[in-house]
Amino acid sequence: MAERPRKPGETFESYAERLIREAQEEGAFERLSGAGKPLPLSGGALPEAWWIKEKLRREKLSSLPDSIAIRHEAEAVLAAVARDRDEHAARERLEALNAKIRRLNATFVGWPPTTLAPLDVEEVLRRWREGRLAPYGTAAP
Repeated sequence: MAERPRKPGETFESYAERLIREAQEEGAFERLSGAGKPLPLSGGALPEAWWIKEKLRREKLSSLPDSIAIRHEAEAVLAAVARDRDEHAARERLEALNAKIRRLNATFVGWPPTTLAPLDVEEVLRRWREGRLAPYGTAAP
């Protein structure tokens, strides 16, 4: 949208209304992601910092400290490995996770401290080959 200066004698309100009208005519409000959905501001009281939580959700970000987020990532990787059919793909996932764990353990100085050690890839793959690697949170046979 090109710079549109205020016209002489035009109030701020009429200037804003003109800009909105011109943008509508140019189609600037078509195909917006929230079109047709109610604004999250309606429907009662909103929790404190709701907009931060919404932005984190929308952009798929985490508000967890890195030392806790890596544990969630480890759970997700183990669950994915349990579903893998290819040992090479499973090994790559585990080695990539271990690289992240090592990097975090070597550099993280925040709180809470990191306590997750790199996984024993060969042991995880041995259990995977035997069909005993259950998705995280379920009991292995």
